Amino acid sequence: MKENLDPIENIVQNLKNKSSVKQKTYHHLCATFEALSNRSKEVVKEIKTRITDVDKEVTVAFKKISEREFHVKVAGDLVIFVLHTNIITFPDDHGIIKSRYVAEDDNRRYFGQIMMYNFMSDSVKYNRMDDSGYLLGRILINYENHFFVEGEGQLNFMFDNLSEKIINKMDIDVIIKLAITTAATSDLITPPFQEIKHIKLFDKVESTQSMGGGRKIGFLMSYNDKIS
Repeated sequence: MKENLDPIENIVQNLKNKSSVKQKTYHHLCATFEALSNRSKEVVKEIKTRITDVDKEVTVAFKKISEREFHVKVAGDLVIFVLHTNIITFPDDHGIIKSRYVAEDDNRRYFGQIMMYNFMSDSVKYNRMDDSGYLLGRILINYENHFFVEGEGQLNFMFDNLSEKIINKMDIDVIIKLAITTAATSDLITPPFQEIKHIKLFDKVESTQSMGGGRKIGFLMSYNDKIS
């Protein structure tokens, strides 16, 4: 801060600058989310065309929930894409923040997020409120429309560095297909017998559809392995 600069004026200028950066970030985030939604719809059509010739009983569907959420259902899996409205940053010791790219312009440290969750489709169908979903990954985009991805499986390393270019249609296509593939290859694991041996009548009445149901292991289990 310059010595002769009015402190209030300094605050105003900082707020203007940060607000402008966050608005640009959010604009890019919304555009990317719309592109994800449109391409997901096309991918679902492509899968439907191919799977129908093999097994007509396998359900594949796209559903737009709102301007900030859409679902892709593939058999028993539901991949939920959610646009997070808040702009975030990372601690100073985070690898992205310590990169040369961010060091050259501190405004590059602010990101919008698109979250990709995996639920069992029956959890939503039967409104099983106690069922868990798992974070497959998240796309983070800054005000220059550069991005990186944190996630499970290939999502965790294909786009783990902040891109030197803006996100494009090919990136979006790969991310969608990786998210669906990761969800579909994460199997259900049944709870231990002793864990479900005794139940209360309330549980039977309220949770008939979920009694003895499996659990998606996915991101939570593999993430725990990484930090153990």
